[in-house]
Amino acid sequence: MARFLVLLWMVLSLPASAVAQDANAPIQKLLQEHGEIIAKSSRKTIGPAIDALGDSSLPKAPEVLQKWQDKELWFIKESGLFVYTEKVDGKTERMIDIATGEPIGEIAKRDLKQLKPNSGIRGMIGAALVKFQLRDPSRTTRLRALNAISRDAEETHLSALRDVMGDESDPEISAQMARLERLLTIEFGETEDERIAAIQHFEGDLGVDVRAALNPLVSVRVEAAEAAPEGEDVVRVLSPGSEDLSREDAYDILVRAELAKPRISRDDKRAALIANISDGEVAGIQVASLNSEDARDLAYAALAEQGTVDPVATEAEVDETLGGFVFFERYTGAPPAVALAAASVLNGIETKVALNQTADLALDAVSLASIYFLAAIGLAITFGVMGVINMAHGEFIMMGAYTGFVVQQFVPDHTLSIIIAIPLAFAVTFGAGVTMERLVIRHLYHRPLETLLATFGISIALQQIAKNIFGTQARPLTAPGWLDGSLVFNDIVSISYIRIAIFVLALLFLALFLFVMNRTRLGLEVRAVTQNPRMAASMGINPDKINMLTFGFGSGIAGIAGVAIGLYAKVTSEMGADYIVQAFMTVVVGGVGNIWGTLLGASLVGTLQKYIEFLNPSNTLAAQTYMILFIILFIQFRPRGIIALKGRAAEA
Repeated sequence: MARFLVLLWMVLSLPASAVAQDANAPIQKLLQEHGEIIAKSSRKTIGPAIDALGDSSLPKAPEVLQKWQDKELWFIKESGLFVYTEKVDGKTERMIDIATGEPIGEIAKRDLKQLKPNSGIRGMIGAALVKFQLRDPSRTTRLRALNAISRDAEETHLSALRDVMGDESDPEISAQMARLERLLTIEFGETEDERIAAIQHFEGDLGVDVRAALNPLVSVRVEAAEAAPEGEDVVRVLSPGSEDLSREDAYDILVRAELAKPRISRDDKRAALIANISDGEVAGIQVASLNSEDARDLAYAALAEQGTVDPVATEAEVDETLGGFVFFERYTGAPPAVALAAASVLNGIETKVALNQTADLALDAVSLASIYFLAAIGLAITFGVMGVINMAHGEFIMMGAYTGFVVQQFVPDHTLSIIIAIPLAFAVTFGAGVTMERLVIRHLYHRPLETLLATFGISIALQQIAKNIFGTQARPLTAPGWLDGSLVFNDIVSISYIRIAIFVLALLFLALFLFVMNRTRLGLEVRAVTQNPRMAASMGINPDKINMLTFGFGSGIAGIAGVAIGLYAKVTSEMGADYIVQAFMTVVVGGVGNIWGTLLGASLVGTLQKYIEFLNPSNTLAAQTYMILFIILFIQFRPRGIIALKGRAAEA
């Protein structure tokens, strides 16, 4: 019996002993110092306690704050010590030491009190937790905290940011903190002056976050008054029936303000009149006479006087009522001075945005033009020198792209695979072009219709062969890792590295073409055949051989263009058809057979397409239709293109 009593005493005394040890922990002492105001949990008085935890360097402080915010912090009524708990049963809780996280005994639930902070206190606790995250030794954690604040900012975050900004040593994070502090000041600043100063700091800033912060400040509400209003918060006066305020919307404003009788739609009015027809009359008015809106208004008013329907305003009364009020916009998003400052900065930003959008559009146009130039340069050679309309030119582009895909199946290094694919694609399509010229084209010279039909048939056959070999699904032609991403100038202007690479490749091809045509024997003979084939033949040049090499050279360039285009666009058996029309337009507009004309034609077609798509972004098919119509009109005034070619191509 004595041993049982001793054991019982030890069990009963365990919680008190453990709790007594817990009271010596630094985090417990800190809570005890502010225990009285924590127990009351009043937003007006709780600040010092939260600040003490937030400013402390105690490793357990963030956990305590988080538990407090989540309503998982309790204190013992008798001793005032703070603990976490685990439920044992409906009446008993297991106490957890806040310093060690270890169980320290069990206690009746009635002897505990749960801290239940309201939304305001939870917000203050959240700000304290943010301080810990912004002071965390890990750079990643600090950046993550800043991103979280920017996504879901609260008023308490402003003071938290200001408290830690001076301690930040990383220049990038410090700059991000300063920017975020100004953005939060715009929204949560205590005085108008500091909000205006923060707004003016972003003069000319193109950041999306800036516009997101300023736009709510210049929100307006349309109001009505009997006399013209005065005050800085009035933006402008509106006229009912204008583009900015319709007659119906203006009257609805008066109805909502209980300044005018409600209106009724014509259909509802007609239905009410029909429902009240009796013996061919409505309220004593013959139905046959209700052939105008004024007559129907009169009949409806008569029904309203009888109490049959609710009274509403007639069209004449609407006009009369509108004439007695002034309609105007009033700033509602911020005090007038702040709203005016935001409006001024936004106007400057919008002007700069428009200029940068134009620059971005120009970059897109140059990028598209370089793609069209690559697609058209080979066609310009064959069409200009030989006068051959090669409808299978797009399939040579497709063959080059598939060559790049096949190479990447055997060479996993994407950079090396592209280096191998470019000359291999030239060789493959050069051979295909020479074969096509020897077997088909040479028998159809000076017969353009037959040439067009034959090459069109060959294009269909090549598409089907590609489908049989590679299937109908798009195949990936992966760009090297160093071409990932974009060159970003600001939040508006950017261009992908792949497009830059295609642009550089187009310039290299331009230089290569000029070198071949102006500095090599082949180029000299090609130019001679272009200008006068009979005279060239009399000088010992074989026009037949030159035609073969020229056609092969143009086809080989199309193959290289296919590799470049495949890095940007999908690789399918139909990809050539996506570029053949634009390639022909580029050649025709620029001037058949002239490399500089092709370059100008690609620039014109690419720019025109991008600007039409910008004006009509929701319908790309319509944009292409408008572009083709423009090209047709252009050819009517300039049938030989921008730069006309002399020689055989000009005579064809």
